[in-house]
Amino acid sequence: MALEEVELTIEALPGPLRERVKILPVIFERSPNAELQADGIKADTLGLFTGAEFVEENEVPLPPQIILFLENIWNLVESNDKRFCEEVRTTFLHELGHYLGLDEDELTERGLE
Repeated sequence: MALEEVELTIEALPGPLRERVKILPVIFERSPNAELQADGIKADTLGLFTGAEFVEENEVPLPPQIILFLENIWNLVESNDKRFCEEVRTTFLHELGHYLGLDEDELTERGLE
């Protein structure tokens, strides 16, 4: 269900962005692991962008990727399938925004908090 929602979201993006995002890895995990939590990521985090932003990709050795924490999303929406898909989409777009260089305030302005 989550993979399909991410694929549908990517297909709805404008052409040039869509082609770029298709090569951006999206990883699905249950929740942040102990290592991420030790680095300060909260246990109930819904998604995470790691690596270089689009404009820095050739300057930073860590490749970009988006991680979606599906168990956390599922718990947030109280096991509701429709809300789960909506939250997967919102969380994916939020993390994609970080890849594109947007900060939390800019994402909130776009309804992607």
